[in-house]
Amino acid sequence: MSEELVLHEDPRSGNCYKIRLTAALLGQPLRRVGYDILRGETRTSEFLARVNGNGRIPVLQIGARFLPESNAACWYLADGSPLIPADRFDRADMLRWMFFEQYNHEPNIATLRFWLLYLGESNLTANQREQIAMKRAAGEEALRVMDEHLVGREWFAGHAVSLADIILFAYTHLAEAGGFRLGDYGQVCRWLRRMAALPRFEAMDEA
Repeated sequence: MSEELVLHEDPRSGNCYKIRLTAALLGQPLRRVGYDILRGETRTSEFLARVNGNGRIPVLQIGARFLPESNAACWYLADGSPLIPADRFDRADMLRWMFFEQYNHEPNIATLRFWLLYLGESNLTANQREQIAMKRAAGEEALRVMDEHLVGREWFAGHAVSLADIILFAYTHLAEAGGFRLGDYGQVCRWLRRMAALPRFEAMDEA
């Protein structure tokens, strides 16, 4: 890629880490620009006008263009690479797991991590506290589905690591910070170790 790639991120975010890990596995350099979402740094008038009018990160900047949404940014980086399966079914199956991450996984596992690790349970609203049990049950169900799918297979889609694995790895390996017990999911734990052993694997920044 000839245009400079800039990642606008909060390094504590698993969604931002997805993009860094994708780039690392592909050997693509990224310049990183950091923001603190807890201090509202993505809600400033400058950020909203220049980077993302939705006030959210990550945003992948490609030259003068800006691409929000972590999974879209990962797709941009991986397009044409082995991280997107060549087989038509496997490619669609990869997308299935990417959608699963957004609808079933991230809203529960990532949200509980953010609430408990960064906000603190005592600082949650009454509505948030009421949702904890529901989100924990939904997160455990997502992990169960992942664990069963991995029986007899190494990767989520096809026969090699793909974007499905990268995107699910980001918040799964942080799940215990949200109160989930990864040790209950043996297949998931073995898959996490396979991910960490990949060539050019890059660990997430310390929180």
